[in-house]
Amino acid sequence: MVWQTSRFEIDLSRPRVMGIVNVTPDSFSDGGQHGSTAAAIRHCEQLILDGADILDIGGESSRPGAQPVGQVEELARVLPVLRAAVTLGVPVSVDTYKPQVMQAALDLGADIINDIWALRWQEPGQTLSAAAVVAAHARCGVCLMHMHLEPQSMQVQPMQGDVVPQVLSFLKHAALDLHGLGVDLARIMLDPGIGFGKTVAQNFSLLARQAELLEAGYPVLAGWSRKSSLAVMAVHADRGDVLSAQERLIPSVAAALLAAERGASVLRVHDVKETLQALRVLQSIG
Repeated sequence: MVWQTSRFEIDLSRPRVMGIVNVTPDSFSDGGQHGSTAAAIRHCEQLILDGADILDIGGESSRPGAQPVGQVEELARVLPVLRAAVTLGVPVSVDTYKPQVMQAALDLGADIINDIWALRWQEPGQTLSAAAVVAAHARCGVCLMHMHLEPQSMQVQPMQGDVVPQVLSFLKHAALDLHGLGVDLARIMLDPGIGFGKTVAQNFSLLARQAELLEAGYPVLAGWSRKSSLAVMAVHADRGDVLSAQERLIPSVAAALLAAERGASVLRVHDVKETLQALRVLQSIG
């Protein structure tokens, strides 16, 4: 299987590692660490040295409760980093839901649009839609994610019932709608949206039953890195201990490995080097 993107056809015969580059002051795990253009570019370079197959650059936090960032500010954060990243020799994804940011990123050479809203967002008062931007591009890849409600409310009122068929139905329809606009199926990746409006138990059910998501016929991206559901893996969770985001390396790598074993094609992670080390162990046994 190949993921078609603007400049690259990404071979998915083995799991690919997507390194996270948050150009934000408030992301849940590394907010502010790579907030300046220079720091973010250095981080891009380091992730590639660590072995990242893909870079994913984002200028707005989507953590629970995060406040929206205006289009002008997001462009100011993302575009200078993107301008450098597209020269580094790997596919570059831009994590955004705003049509104007998508268009500017694609104009600069971005390979992939990674959208938590699955192309449903439209700026108030604007006629340009996210789906239209992606459909108008000849080759860009796109990742469609499932999100329940929106970042301000998704964990206040999480989903009810068995989430796997609900997530699968949503993603299948989103992909088919995009294909109906002329987007080749080889350009589409699906993301079940771990942590985006699901309970801890629901998140783990999506991992345990990930094979059911693959029945849609599209490759799956798994985004478990440092997610709050992994905080329950604390040594003394029964005493109320909670792992901080920075302490979730081991459970993050374990979740990524389980997702890969269950067929995920792309692993979106903060810890590229450690994830690749674990993948090599998995690959060595078959």
